[in-house]
Amino acid sequence: MAGEGLDTPEIGVSGRGRGALAAAGAVVATLLLIALMVMVTGSNRAREQAIASERHSYDVMLLTRSADGSIARAEAALGRYVLDEAQPTGTVYYNEWVLAERQIGQLERMVRGDADQLERVKALRALYRKRATELAAAATAAAAKKGSGGISLFYQAGMSPTGPALRGKLSEIASAERKDLSDRMAATGLSGARATELTEWLGWIAVLIGAGAVILGLLAYRAISQRLEAIAAADTEAMRAQRLEEAVRERTRELVDANERLQAEAAERAAAEAQLRQVQKMEAVGQLTGGIAHDFNNMLAVIVGGLDLARRRLRSSKREVEFHLDNAMEGATRAAALTRRLLAFARAEPLLPVSAAPSELVEGMLDLIDRTIGERINVTTDFPAEPWHVRVDTNQLENAILNMAVNARDAMDGQGQLSIAVDNLVLAAGEVNALAPGEYVRISVADTGAGIPSEMIERVFEPFFTTKPVGKGTGLGLSQIFGFARQSGGDITLKSTVGAGTTVAIYLPRSEETGEFGGEVHAARADVEERAAPPGTPILVVEDDPRVSRATVGALEELGYTTIACASGREAMEILERESGLQLIITDVMMPEMTGPELVREASRRWPWIAVLFVTGYVGEAGDAEDLSGYDILRKPFTVSGLAAAVAAALAHRGGSSANEAVAFRSRA
Repeated sequence: MAGEGLDTPEIGVSGRGRGALAAAGAVVATLLLIALMVMVTGSNRAREQAIASERHSYDVMLLTRSADGSIARAEAALGRYVLDEAQPTGTVYYNEWVLAERQIGQLERMVRGDADQLERVKALRALYRKRATELAAAATAAAAKKGSGGISLFYQAGMSPTGPALRGKLSEIASAERKDLSDRMAATGLSGARATELTEWLGWIAVLIGAGAVILGLLAYRAISQRLEAIAAADTEAMRAQRLEEAVRERTRELVDANERLQAEAAERAAAEAQLRQVQKMEAVGQLTGGIAHDFNNMLAVIVGGLDLARRRLRSSKREVEFHLDNAMEGATRAAALTRRLLAFARAEPLLPVSAAPSELVEGMLDLIDRTIGERINVTTDFPAEPWHVRVDTNQLENAILNMAVNARDAMDGQGQLSIAVDNLVLAAGEVNALAPGEYVRISVADTGAGIPSEMIERVFEPFFTTKPVGKGTGLGLSQIFGFARQSGGDITLKSTVGAGTTVAIYLPRSEETGEFGGEVHAARADVEERAAPPGTPILVVEDDPRVSRATVGALEELGYTTIACASGREAMEILERESGLQLIITDVMMPEMTGPELVREASRRWPWIAVLFVTGYVGEAGDAEDLSGYDILRKPFTVSGLAAAVAAALAHRGGSSANEAVAFRSRA
């Protein structure tokens, strides 16, 4: 009994010790379990964040590829647009380009938390805007239907380094995300390994505490369940990421194939169109040169034959010599008229615009029109109550109206009804060809003739194309009117019905001016001839062609003037510095080193009292109507009488004030 009494305390103490140890072990196990649970939860949260980061990286990479694809499709659509200039193609280009901008905006929102990526996206947006500016010129030219102008602009845009820089920036953003994705995948693997290790420790502790630690067991079971769910979610996300990557690769492959097909198609189409344009150019050049050669050969035959016969008859009767010389002069005059028409069609003929009312001009031409078309044609007119003015070369406009009346006469075979109408119109955009919206004056000539077949209407403005029988027309009338209308800022239309007649209308923009001085010298102006300058008047002749210079000087000396000739603007300035009594400068327009307008501009600034007469056969790039405005012009070729009238007119325009200006200028000097 005593032994039992002694053993009991030891057993109790031992039991209490074991209990304390067990309690301490339970507490330690519980604390460890709690710590392990916290660590497992944190590890799972880190894994979820890593998975979310991976998904974000995939989304960013997919968005960069989508933006790259949209930009590629937009540029491909623009390539087709500048070729076919069709509105649906332009719409495809616009939609794809706007889609790319939205994708870049979405990309900027997605990387807002990454400062480096945000800086790259901002640089991407700047490149996108710059690229939009480069492509806008080609799109605008295609929308305006400028033909090959849009192709050259698109080609220039294609040569710009902005496009490769834009794609390079997209690749740079994707590469950065791909690097971040690798880091995040490594972090995900580390979190998974750590979670696995902690779960194993948790299992061992659960085994140790056994059934007595039910709560710990439940918590362990819960942790294991969470781990399994996390593993399943990770597997699901991994499979989703793999499918997404495969879809991205497949889509990228499709885009590359589509881009290659589009490039091949664009190259093939561009080659075909270039070949077609070359064929059309060669046909147009062949028709133009053939027409010019035909007409010039006829005129040269008259000139050469007349001069040759005149030379052979020099010792025979004077009347016969004069007859042949008259024939040669008539051929030369017709050749000069042909070149004038060609220049007008090419818009290289200098216009001398003044403000005029077309209704008043037509009214003043009625007698001339009646005499030209004959008495069997009844002419009716329709003018507005308030005549609007236009800024136009009145001589060219008169020629255009007379040409239209003659064409109408020929279409009616000399008998019918001719209607001339002048209307004030306010046009909307696109209402008449490519004319801008605004106020216009329309001069229309309508006949009751045979009309023009529909298959010929598209060609009526081509040079040397005519619907008249052989020998009845040159084919330059309507082409000359076409060039004049376009050069004057307007346009021309033609409507015709076979058997009912034809209506030709010229549209000219309205001018607020009501009248001004300016115009071309006419050889037949008797009032100017009566006021010819006195013999011996000193004149400076500036002409770079020695043959033309000798002919001009000879004609002036024949008229009794004193001449000084030089071949360039620089020599002319030296002569003007040296000679103080010169009254008139006769200068060519197109000359090397210094053009005629440049010479006159400098001479008029220093010697404003000296009169000016431009003599020209082609202005080209040497000047335009503004450079020649306010000065008299004599067109090559000219006769001695025409030169006399031109010189008298130029001196008369400055003669009233030249002496006073000279005195005032010298007193200021």
